Amino acid sequence: MTTKLNENSYAFAQDLVKNGKVVLDQMDDWSEHQPSSREENDFIDSHGWDAYANWHLGIEDEESEHTKARYKYPYGDFANVHRCGVLAAEVRAARLRHLDLEDAAIRLRDLMGDAAG
Repeated sequence: MTTKLNENSYAFAQDLVKNGKVVLDQMDDWSEHQPSSREENDFIDSHGWDAYANWHLGIEDEESEHTKARYKYPYGDFANVHRCGVLAAEVRAARLRHLDLEDAAIRLRDLMGDAAG
């Protein structure tokens, strides 16, 4: 299976950061800030799969559309980009050698730092 960068989601995340929709939290906060399965389901029911996809930097191209298994590397809570989510995505992408995803997460992290300053 191949996980690749979701270019639309990356652009969406950049726009959120540029518009100040950012939480500058710590890496260890992701387990508390990441949406629960129920929150994900409610979001999908309310906004649809395309909106859900926007909150994931990666796409598993061999998984069926309209399944959670297709979308990888979440980075926010459906309202804000979380630094902890971006850091978690960066670390995981590096470990799995998904270099395009790692690079995108690094660029998002850098953009978040610029937005904070």
